Amino acid sequence: MGQSYITKAGLEKLKEEFEQLKKVKMPEVIERIARAKELGDLSENAEYHDAKDEQGFIAGRIMELENLINKAEIIKSSNGGDVVGVGSTVKVRCDDTSFTYTIVGSNEANPTEGRISNESPIGRAFLGAKRGEKIIVQIPRGKMECEVLEIL
Repeated sequence: MGQSYITKAGLEKLKEEFEQLKKVKMPEVIERIARAKELGDLSENAEYHDAKDEQGFIAGRIMELENLINKAEIIKSSNGGDVVGVGSTVKVRCDDTSFTYTIVGSNEANPTEGRISNESPIGRAFLGAKRGEKIIVQIPRGKMECEVLEIL
C-alpha cells in the first residue's frame, strides 16, 4: 500500500483513535481477559472468547491505523489553481446537473458530503483536468460526460 492522502484534521482523528485504542480500549480488554480466566474452564467461557475476539479486532485496527498514520501524506488545501489535484474543490457539470466535489484521500471520502476519493472513478477522472475541460467518466451505468466549471 502506497501513500495515503489525508487532511490535517483527518490525520488528527486517526491519531486520536490510535491513542484511544492503545491506551484505553486495549488495557480494558486485557483486564476482561484476566477476569474471565479467573472463572476457570476457558473452553466454555463465553466472556473469555468474546474478550479475545475483541482483543484481536482492536489489535488489527491499531496495526491498520499505525500503517495509515505512517504512510499519510497531508493534503495541502488548494485555493483555485489551474489543474485539479488531490485537495482541490471543483464545480462540475455532469449530464446537465452541477456538483461541487472536494477530492480527498480514500479514508476521508464521503460522497454525500461532496468529498470524493482520488481513487474513485470520478475522482481519478477529474485529476489533472483544467477549467473548461470536458472529460468522460466511466461509471457503473455507462459513460457520463462532465465539464470542469471552476477549480475553487
